[in-house]
Amino acid sequence: MMDSSTPCCPKQPDLAPPCRQRRRLLAAALLAAGSASTPLWAQVLRLDGGILLQHEGDDVLLSTDLSWQLPQAVEQALRKGIAVHFVAQVSVERSRWYWRNQMLLSAARYYRLSYQALTRRWRLHQGSEPFNGLGLGTALGSSFAELEDALTALQRIVRWRIGARSALPEDGPALLQLRFQIDLSHLPKPLQIGALGRKDWNLLVQQAQDLTLEQL
Repeated sequence: MMDSSTPCCPKQPDLAPPCRQRRRLLAAALLAAGSASTPLWAQVLRLDGGILLQHEGDDVLLSTDLSWQLPQAVEQALRKGIAVHFVAQVSVERSRWYWRNQMLLSAARYYRLSYQALTRRWRLHQGSEPFNGLGLGTALGSSFAELEDALTALQRIVRWRIGARSALPEDGPALLQLRFQIDLSHLPKPLQIGALGRKDWNLLVQQAQDLTLEQL
């Protein structure tokens, strides 16, 4: 099991009380749903780092509450009207001594955070496909009065479908890897070039968790 992050998101073995409280509320809500008269979750697997895995029918679902701070340079760009894109990626792999790891499941979720100066509102869009510059497509959008509220929503992942249980072997060890970062490729070219290699733009959160497939 590993749990690491870049310098802009230092490792915090003892999370701040608000973060612990959010995780407790998230876990309580999911477990309460599972104990209803008509069971919603067929199985709930709690991993280290606040990650919950469930399967509902054949769907494997992931929920977690990430912990990171928005770099000041990124906030300044947002307040100047520059939209910032983020991407969350997850994979479930099985190691093989004779070849590279076998990919069992993989998924990605894309986010776009922007500030509308005229209305003084923050807009957060999320979707399963990259934003290609031709519009927001079928992405889900939310509006917030405060940046803190938008960031809380951005850090919280609930019921993310990462694949099908039928695509997994019945048993054996596996490694779940979760990665969250800023997608610099969507920044304006001058800012994109200036941001490359700068620590104040290098927001990256990574988690790796060992699990056994028979637990799902």
